[in-house]
Amino acid sequence: MRTFTSFEDVAAAANSEIGTTEWIEITQERVDTFADATGDHQWIHVDVERSKTGPFGGTIAHGYLTLSLVPYLGSLVFALDTPGAKLNYGVNKVRFPNPVLVGKRVRGVVAFGEVTDLPTGKQLIIKYTVEIEDEAKPACVAETVVLLLEG
Repeated sequence: MRTFTSFEDVAAAANSEIGTTEWIEITQERVDTFADATGDHQWIHVDVERSKTGPFGGTIAHGYLTLSLVPYLGSLVFALDTPGAKLNYGVNKVRFPNPVLVGKRVRGVVAFGEVTDLPTGKQLIIKYTVEIEDEAKPACVAETVVLLLEG
C-alpha cells in the first residue's frame, strides 16, 4: 500500500504504476446484489440456467459492476492522505473488452497518469486495468479523474 501525503508526492508518482491488487472472486451473489441495487436483471447476469445456453456458457458480471469495483481496487493499493478534500470528478474513458464470467477472479492494476495543477490544488488521472485471471484481455479499462483540493 502506497500512501500519498502531499501534492508533491502525488505529482512525483505521475505516469507510473502504483500497484496490483490480489485476486477477487466474482460470485453470483455479488452479481445478484448489484442487479437488485440497479434494477438491471437481464437474464445474462441473473438467470443461471438460461445463461448456460447463452453466448458465454454462464452468467456474467454487469460491466458497470466491474467498473464499480474500481474505487475498492484503488483502495487496496494506495491512499490519498493529502490535506483537503478529494473529489471524484468523473471518468474520461471506460471500455469493457472482455466479460467476466461468474466464478472468475479479477484484480486491479493501478497507475497514476497526468497530474495537473489547478488554482485550488491538483487534478489526478488514475488508470485502472481490471484483469481476469487466465484471460488475455482485461474486463475493464478505465481512466478516472480525482480533484485534490487544498485544505
